[in-house]
Parts: sequence; C-alpha cells; structure tokens
Amino acid sequence: MAPNFVPIKIILFAKTFINTLQFSCSMLDKEEFTKIRKEMDALEQEREHVIQLSRDIISLSKRIIYSINRAEMKEAASYAKEIEAKKKELDKVKVSLDVNINRVAYQEYVEAVSYYEYAAKGSIPTKAALKVETDDYLMGLCDLTGELGRKAVYEVIKGNFSEAAKIRELVDEIHGEDTIKWNLQKIEDVIFDLKMKGKLK
Repeated sequence: MAPNFVPIKIILFAKTFINTLQFSCSMLDKEEFTKIRKEMDALEQEREHVIQLSRDIISLSKRIIYSINRAEMKEAASYAKEIEAKKKELDKVKVSLDVNINRVAYQEYVEAVSYYEYAAKGSIPTKAALKVETDDYLMGLCDLTGELGRKAVYEVIKGNFSEAAKIRELVDEIHGEDTIKWNLQKIEDVIFDLKMKGKLK
C-alpha cells in the first residue's frame, strides 16, 4: 500500500476549514468531520516526527564524519550506533512529505555510514546492507567521494602516500556519475603530482 501523501498546505487548510466550520447545516456530518480533524492532526504529528528524525540523522552523519577526520573512532562508533537507531525509526514512518528532508537524511546516512565502514574495516557497505532506496544509495556514494577526496589530501599532508593511492582506487571503483568522476579527477591530480615528485611509485 502506498504511503499517505498529504501536502502540509492541505493539512493546514483542512484544519482551518474544519475548526471554523459551522455544523448547523444539516447536509454536513459533524461526527465525520470530527474524525477527519483527528486524521489531520495525526498526519501533522507524523510529519513533524519525520522532520525531526531526519534532522537528527543529518546531524549525526556530520558528527560521524567529523570524528573520523579527527581520528576519534570511538566517538564515531558511538554515533554510528545512534544513527542506525534513528534510521530504523524513520523507516517505520510511512508518511510521504511535500519536502525532501527525509531523502536528504537517507543520503547523508549512506555517506556517513559508508565513510565509517571504510575507516573501520576498509570496505563500503552494499545497498542491501544499508536498506535504502537506489537513488539515495547512489547520491550518498556521490557525496562520499567528495569526503574521500578530502581524506586523500589529508593523508598526503601527513605523508601517508600509500593510503592516498588506496583511496584513489576506491573512488575509481565508484564510477558512473559526473560528480563521482569529477572527484576522481581531483584525486588523480594529487596522485600524478606525487609520482612526478618521486614520492609515490
């Protein structure tokens, strides 16, 4: 069954209409409109719940990435557990929105968890493992390549040239979209420069 989709403008209009409606007219069923009011209230509450969960996931994704970049893996692991719990809770809500914040949340989730898995285990989780839609998975990977590009630069600064090359290979595997190819080119330029300077074979 498709999820309920009620734009917020319709919800607000319906509530205003019902609240101001005079039920003296015998052609309207007061009991039915009371039920409709309750349905609108429930939908609005679910909508606000989705928005708050999405904001929490987006915030946690940034904390995960920030912790990894500071080599604080214990904190990153804690945030990773927290974001999984929030994501599972968001999955249970079946209300579609007229805004895309929940889609953004899923994409940020893919980016952050994939970055964490790479930093902790050296691998990227599959779409099936993350239990997300294809579009959200691909967009999350596109964002991930940007973060990997920055990490490659950090590794070069620290003298970890082999790690930068490893990241380059990973981004090379994540291909297909223009954004991904652009981030790959940035890393290619760094690797080429290192080879020219004799710092990487």
